[in-house]
Amino acid sequence: MKPPLPRVPGTAVFLNRGKDTAPLAMRANVEHNHVLHKYVLILTVETKPAPHIPAAERIAVDDLGYKDDRITHVTARFGYMDPQNIPALLPLIREADIEKPLESGELSYFLSRIEIILGDTPGMSRWRKRLFIATSQITADAAEVFQLPHEQTLIVGSRIEL
Repeated sequence: MKPPLPRVPGTAVFLNRGKDTAPLAMRANVEHNHVLHKYVLILTVETKPAPHIPAAERIAVDDLGYKDDRITHVTARFGYMDPQNIPALLPLIREADIEKPLESGELSYFLSRIEIILGDTPGMSRWRKRLFIATSQITADAAEVFQLPHEQTLIVGSRIEL
């Protein structure tokens, strides 16, 4: 960006569905606070159709094609029976080739949450909208599922009208 975005101390870990889009929480942080952490780790979690994934195959690191931008993408692979413990991945990520070693005390975890609300947008009948909204609310708490430390986790929300 021009001028460059100010960087604040620490490392931000943004959970995201893939590496093709910027995490919603990261975009919101930049738009509202006009800063980015000194180091950014974008983490994608994949659940594979196998009961367990060995530690050697657990993570894949991608620098996203830009040298020295201090943004790294990591894909974490879990089997469907593996606990999805993100803090437990830190030793594996530290061993990988990333731009900065991770220090547990200076990590901030960011989660994105989308709230779907009923609106007057055409295209779907009202009862289908209500059913869709009801089923979208039956989700587990991502911070609990990924065993993130509550005192280091921020949840950034967005609202979509159906």
